[in-house]
Order: sequence, then structure tokens, then C-alpha cells
Amino acid sequence: MKSWLRRFSSAEPTEAADRAATSGGIQATPVSGSTGAGAEQVLRRLEWTVLRRLDGLLQGDYRTLMRGTGMDLADLREYQHHDDVRHIDWNVTARLQLPHVRVFTEDREMASWFLLDLSPSVDFGSGPQRKSQVSSEFVAVLARVLTRHGNRVGAMLYGTGVDTVLPARGGRGHVLRLLHSMQARPKIEGTAPTRLDDLLRSAAQFLRRRSTVFVVSDFISEPGWEKTLGQLAQRHEVVAVRLLDPLELELPDLGLIPIRDAETGEQLLVDTHDKGFRQRFTRIAAQREAELRQSLTRAGVDTLELSTDGDLVDAIMRFTELRKRRGQASGAAGKGLRRLPDHLKVAA
Repeated sequence: MKSWLRRFSSAEPTEAADRAATSGGIQATPVSGSTGAGAEQVLRRLEWTVLRRLDGLLQGDYRTLMRGTGMDLADLREYQHHDDVRHIDWNVTARLQLPHVRVFTEDREMASWFLLDLSPSVDFGSGPQRKSQVSSEFVAVLARVLTRHGNRVGAMLYGTGVDTVLPARGGRGHVLRLLHSMQARPKIEGTAPTRLDDLLRSAAQFLRRRSTVFVVSDFISEPGWEKTLGQLAQRHEVVAVRLLDPLELELPDLGLIPIRDAETGEQLLVDTHDKGFRQRFTRIAAQREAELRQSLTRAGVDTLELSTDGDLVDAIMRFTELRKRRGQASGAAGKGLRRLPDHLKVAA
């Protein structure tokens, strides 16, 4: 049942299912017109809507979207959960018998990379938007925010494998190239299941300098990516941007419908009128949700969830507030260092 649920989550209704979904109040619609428009039109629309709202809401909180590690030592504080163990100051730790870490000044020019899962399961949506459209809008908005502050952005695109790498550069024109690369890809059908581990391993080998890495995926993949994600997070600042659709969490009563797996082309007949079946689906979906979130937590990455029925600005602001509170908590913990004797501060 679990393996079937994973495949169903990446599946899309056939033509018969479309008719059943429409009569049941759930529409499996095609990609909206904005996705087929030119990258320039899409970016201009986002600049006038989403970016203008973010400019008014962030108000200087850009630092919480992207944290870096420069070469200048700024402070020392007690070790906190999720801190990078490589930043432990062993001299101070030995003297105080309590782990302390070095806090560095922020490197505002650290490059950001988008690891983009564009496999067939991402091209799914039960409402006006598909996960692929949510992905492209998030990347366009965040890349524009970062490049406007002088940072460089790059991307690695995964379809059936890592097929495109855009070097990290700045400027609006580069954001347009990135958006166009996401939109102009041919449709993939009847392929093997997604292997997210391949994308993460390629990034680990390619990214030499410490970067901020956004893994944008629905995380519907063959197992084995969890360990690689944790290894990537040991070297880079990693944020897991998870794409999801409400239909992947709870199945409505649509009667007997055929479902086609978007990645393998396999078809199966599903009786959604069976209440017991829907309850089992919801229970297993909840279990999968819990396991996925535990895997992301164990990997030591921050997580931003983007739903096809959600608001992009609200999601980014919730994520920003979370990182801001975490930074404030870490800073408060570091105030205890003011009680250090002067000779220990000098030694540090």
C-alpha cells in the first residue's frame, strides 16, 4: 500500500478521471496560461504582484532569507542544536567544559543555488495551479530578491537526470534565462521513477564553495536521498522547498476512476467511493508526511512547504519569521559569553 501511495501521489487522472473530477468539484486542470507565456511576461507579473508585497513586508529582514559565513570572527556562543560542528572552538570548549561555537560575520555575496526537481510528478495539480508552476514562481521571486541585493544565483535542473546546469550569475537577465529554462522543457512521459539522490550527489560534487542551496522538489522519489541531503547540509546552507498538492494528502469521493502514473505510464483503476479505502489512503498519507518531515529534520535542513492552493507570499513570510526567531534565539544564547573572563576572551 505504501509503494502504491507513493506512485499515486505522482500520478495524474486520465481523461475519464478529468470528467469525474469536474463533476465532483475537483478539477485536474492543465497548466494555466501564465506558464505558457514568455519568461519576461511572467517575471514582470511577479515583480508587480509578489515582489512588491514582499518589499513592503520584509522591511530589512532580507538577512533571514540567506545566511552566510564570512572569514571575520564576530562572536562566541554556546553550541546549539543544528549548529555546524566544524565551527566549534575547541580551545574555549576545553577551558569552560561546555561546547562553544564561533559566529562569523555574514558573507552577503555568497552564491545561491537552486536544485530543481522537474520530473513528471511535479507536473501535477488538482486545482488551478500545478506544482511545476508553484516551483517556477518561487524560483523567479527568490532569485530576483537575491540578485537585487547583489548576490549570484545558479541552478541544476533534473528531469530524468541532471541535464542542465546554469552557472551562478547576477542580474535580471540571468533570472529570465533561469525561468525560461524551466518553462521551455519538453514534456517527459513513460520514464523511470525519480532518483532525487542523483541530483543531490551531482550538487555535492559540483559545488566547491559554501553556498545557500534550495532543493525544490515534491520529494516523491526512490529512497536513498536522505543521507546525501544530510551530507550536503554539512557543507552548505540547505533549505528544502517542498511542493505539495492537497489531493496527495486526502482523497475525495470521485467514484471509480482510472489513474495514470506520470513517471512510469502505468495505469490502475481506483474506487474512491470506498470509504474504507479513502481512510486507509489518508492514514498512510499522514504516515508518509511524518516520515518525510522526520527525514528532513534529521538531515539538519530548514523546510519551506509550498502548496498548490496556498499563497506564495504568506509561505515565504512564515519561513522568514521562523529563521528570524531561530537567529534571535541563537543570539540570546550567545549573550552568556559576556561573563567570560578577559583572558579567556583574548585566548579565543
